[in-house]
Amino acid sequence: MQLKNLTDGATLSLPDDLLWVDEHAWTPAVVSVSYLLSGALLVESALRQKGRSITLQGAPDMAWVTRQTLNTLHTWAAQPLTVESGRMALTLMDARTFTVGFAPEQPIEAEPVLGFPARSAADLYRITLRLIEI
Repeated sequence: MQLKNLTDGATLSLPDDLLWVDEHAWTPAVVSVSYLLSGALLVESALRQKGRSITLQGAPDMAWVTRQTLNTLHTWAAQPLTVESGRMALTLMDARTFTVGFAPEQPIEAEPVLGFPARSAADLYRITLRLIEI
C-alpha cells in the first residue's frame, strides 16, 4: 500500500495489512425525506460526487509503522487541503487508486506498540488513518 503526496511527489509505503474498515459503510446515494404543509411526502435524492471515508486500521498485532513514518504522516496532515496542497494518491494492495486528503477530525491515531512513548525513529506504532476521498 502506498500514499503519494501530490504536492511534492514524495511517497510513503504503508503496511499492506492495514484494513479499510469502513469500505462498505458508504453509499453514493443520498436521500432527504420531509413532509409538506399539505401532508404530502417530499423525497429528494441525488448522488454524492466525493467524500467517501477511507479509514485504514490494523489489528493490534499487525500493521505497525515506524515513528519516522508517523512523523511524515503528521507533517502531511498538517497541510491545508487546497488545490495546491494536502492531496494524496492512495494505492491499495489490489491496485485501486483514490485521490484523498486527511479527514478533518482526528486524521491520525497512533499508539506505541510497546505501551510507552517511543524515542527512536525506528520504534513502532499501531495506527489508524482517517482519509476522505476528494
